Amino acid sequence: MHALKFRIILSALAVALATPSLACVGDCNGDGVVTVAELITGVNLALDSSPTTTCQALDANGDDQIVVNELIAAVSNAAVGCPLVTPTATAVPTATPSTGSGETRCTVPDGDGVNFTADQPFCDLLSSYRFFRDGPQQQPNDGVLPYDLNTPLFSDYALKRRFVWLPPGTSATYSLHDSFKFPVGSVLIKTFAFPRDERDASLGERLIETRLLVHRTDKWEAITYLWNDQQTDAKRLIIGKAVAISYPTADGGTFTDNYQVPNTNQCKECHAEHDDVLGPLGPKARQLNKDYAYADGTENELTRWTTMGYLTGAPADPTAAPKLPVFNDPSTGTVEERSRAYFDANCGHCHNPTGLARTSGLYLNIDETTPGRYGVCKAPVAAGQGSGGRRVDILPGNPDGSILIYRMQSVAPGVAMPELGRQKVHEEAVDLISQWISSLTGNCD
Repeated sequence: MHALKFRIILSALAVALATPSLACVGDCNGDGVVTVAELITGVNLALDSSPTTTCQALDANGDDQIVVNELIAAVSNAAVGCPLVTPTATAVPTATPSTGSGETRCTVPDGDGVNFTADQPFCDLLSSYRFFRDGPQQQPNDGVLPYDLNTPLFSDYALKRRFVWLPPGTSATYSLHDSFKFPVGSVLIKTFAFPRDERDASLGERLIETRLLVHRTDKWEAITYLWNDQQTDAKRLIIGKAVAISYPTADGGTFTDNYQVPNTNQCKECHAEHDDVLGPLGPKARQLNKDYAYADGTENELTRWTTMGYLTGAPADPTAAPKLPVFNDPSTGTVEERSRAYFDANCGHCHNPTGLARTSGLYLNIDETTPGRYGVCKAPVAAGQGSGGRRVDILPGNPDGSILIYRMQSVAPGVAMPELGRQKVHEEAVDLISQWISSLTGNCD
């Protein structure tokens, strides 16, 4: 059966070389060129009926399948080059964008409101959604609500701007422990940036990427947009990219990093918090129970979400909701409480009873109350380079003898934890958790 399909595909591809297509189907990495390797990827995906996340640029009509017509378009673009104009009726069917928008995948109607529906294909350009009045300045549009977290995930010291948009008339449902339940059509938006110069805030930030987590009719999907060098817009990116970061620091030094923008497939490695299902991580009661300086004044985030109609079921008094300590603010909790908060935000999405690391038996989510399960005197399930020769995850009174500290201090693949999202050691977190482990008493005999 595969042999027959392969012959059919090859015949169609041969015909395609004489029939140019205008839509840049097949440009998996968004570099404006369709390569032989990308064509081979397309043929393999078509033969195996594999998920299109390996190269969503081959899925021209957004139906999660790669068919002959789409392969034809990819070969044509390989032969004649990626176009700079919008598709015509002879191209592989895609939504028709507004004239001159530069968009080739989604419809951009006239207007100035948010442009998003639950089942539309992902746009090529971040600006096509109109989530921002001013994208480079990260000024949100009407209905796009900024928010922050008490203790966020560490990402190489990147600055993060978070926003949420819900379809008009809909609300998320409050949960005491888990991420809120969001309606179909919801979009969570997160931009990663670095300062241009820590000594001069007036120089602003360099935007690197903006990630969208979109609630489709049947599931959540993630996509990343990479900001251009001119900082005017961000373009859809599928396969990930390394971005060199360098800027002067406040102490007169220089911060350098090889920041890794993840590929689409890697999103699930963090965002599948429960039962291997992709979904939100940050919007939890304990993370949003904090004040935020909105444009019209400071207010508790749970309260603002409720009064705006974006949340139902939350307690009227935020003090009745759980609240995660801020890991680097001693006024918000003890050393142990702030250490556990850090683990909850940075490790608990995998290390919980239904997370991707559930077989390890190490549960670092904040709800775990048994010391042996969150690492105290716990031996690893499988020994190896990840243990660094140490016997237990947390050795009371001995940070250097604890596997958790060893892995936090490493940037080596297969050793570093978390596995994704960092090329740097989070020194402040290592200091905090070392202080906590040093305070623990007892032995593991």
